[in-house]
Amino acid sequence: MQRDIEKHEDQWREQLTPEQYRVVREKGTERPFTGQYNEHDETGTYVCIACGAELFASGTKFESGCGWPSFYDVANNDNIELQRDTSHGMNRVEVLCKRCGGHLGHVFEDGPQPTGLRYCINSVSLNFKPDE
Repeated sequence: MQRDIEKHEDQWREQLTPEQYRVVREKGTERPFTGQYNEHDETGTYVCIACGAELFASGTKFESGCGWPSFYDVANNDNIELQRDTSHGMNRVEVLCKRCGGHLGHVFEDGPQPTGLRYCINSVSLNFKPDE
């Protein structure tokens, strides 16, 4: 798929920390309850660590108890891509940044209303922009 932002993997390695690269570019997962945004509750917008695309508004964040930041909706549908993920013997839906292709996490159908969705996202895939 053609991305708005395309870089050689060496360029991504220079831009991202080793942990960010492992998660965002190699589809890894951070350990639960370790991410900086798991219990974060400031008002603002969560953006892609790799390209800055707006992903989630703080008003849609909720405590799911799963160990990763959870959101019931996205901030901008144009910046999110969903793909079927059958890795590790599971059947899940992967959440990607549509602009750069970065792996963010997965979405599940066990979230709160109004959407019933739980976007389970790696903190290391995110940056936070507080409201001014």
